[in-house]
Amino acid sequence: MTRRQLLQTTGNGFGMIGLSHLLSAATHHTPKAKQVIFLFLNGGPSQVDTFDPKPNLAKYHGQAMPGDYPKAKQERGTLMQSPFKFQRYGQSGLEISELFAKTAQHADDLCVIRSMHTDLPAHPQAILQMNSGRIIPGFPSWGSWLTYGLGSENKNLPGFITLCAGMPDVGAQLWSSAFLPSVHQGTYVPIDESDPEKMIQHLRNRGGTTEDQRKRVELWEKLNRMQLAQAGPDAQLEGRIQSMEVAYRMQSEAMDAFDVAKEPLAVRERYGIEANRDNSEMKIKSATRDGDFARGCLVARRLIERGVRAVQVYFGNDKPWDSHHDILVHRRLASQADQPIAALLSDLKASGLLKETLVIIGGEFGRRPWTEVAGRINVQNGRNHNNEGFTTVLVGGGTKGGMAYGATDDFGYQSVDKKTHVHDLHATVLHLMGLEHTRLTYPYSGRQFRLTDVAGNVIHDIVA
Repeated sequence: MTRRQLLQTTGNGFGMIGLSHLLSAATHHTPKAKQVIFLFLNGGPSQVDTFDPKPNLAKYHGQAMPGDYPKAKQERGTLMQSPFKFQRYGQSGLEISELFAKTAQHADDLCVIRSMHTDLPAHPQAILQMNSGRIIPGFPSWGSWLTYGLGSENKNLPGFITLCAGMPDVGAQLWSSAFLPSVHQGTYVPIDESDPEKMIQHLRNRGGTTEDQRKRVELWEKLNRMQLAQAGPDAQLEGRIQSMEVAYRMQSEAMDAFDVAKEPLAVRERYGIEANRDNSEMKIKSATRDGDFARGCLVARRLIERGVRAVQVYFGNDKPWDSHHDILVHRRLASQADQPIAALLSDLKASGLLKETLVIIGGEFGRRPWTEVAGRINVQNGRNHNNEGFTTVLVGGGTKGGMAYGATDDFGYQSVDKKTHVHDLHATVLHLMGLEHTRLTYPYSGRQFRLTDVAGNVIHDIVA
């Protein structure tokens, strides 16, 4: 029996509650990072138009792709050069598209993995795998695994929080704790609202005093513990006990954490958020609801400052980056993503938090280097899904900056050098957080499960 399993079963199953502070210190080795922010560009941004320049696309523009690529034959279009200019940034000379010109100012802090690949090119399966390591539902998300392994540093806020305007493809399964204790479930907060009272509904007690509510919570806890004493350990019930405690304590801190109106006007504008001078009615420069991503990035910073372990910010409802019809739509999307990402990195670096906060930027897969032709109407210069080779960017948290790791082929279709699977990415994230992915396991249905299933290798070359 491992130490973690012993703590789970000690004292009639109260280990995950009463001894959670011990779990937070149970790292397997000295961590490089303490917290993670995952900026998820759901829908699949095109790697050859953002962080993976391919001069051969210009050379062979309008021609069939040379060589034999059987997987793509049934929908092969002609190669299409990127309509966006690339240039070198920083002392490292890292090449980045004009779409992310502001983020590119941090080039010497960026670790660009250009050799990512995943199992399937379908959104539901790919987004599930990027979040849980599996292409089917029913498995814990990466944030749930982190809080299971490390706990949270702030008892007044959930350890894992998901921010999204609307609902991403697949939905709540993406932040599910599945068979892990339910206290590790991600907390979903809609960021298409600016009023914290609307973002976190039903949190405040509308009747009675705080002391009255405290007494009710204590009564519920007493009854639940009596049930545990009679029926034996019940991870789900234990999770509900702790969730009620967290919800009660959130009243003292959550409203402040989510209230970006408390940030100076200049800060909000730097992220891409404007407000009236009386600090009322927040508005987004883009005049579209997609711009709520800016608020999500600012809230993510405020949560990390308060010790939240894992924060995930989705770009918007469904899958906005799914540019089948016209890749030029990427310009509008990037205009809403680039500024807040750059502002977030600047703030984290200025405060020193970037050293201990790992920021992940990317989607569930990339896009193919040729034009979309698969029977769609109104297709101009679109690109189809590409799970064979795409880009994920890591910043801070003990990663090496100013580097590109791995490579796709000359046209940006398939990963060919230092191929990096999603399992490898997850193994590396856990490693940076002080956890060995093969040892962070949970017994369920007769076997030991882990985030990386039975695969995954830490990418030591990108660890500082």
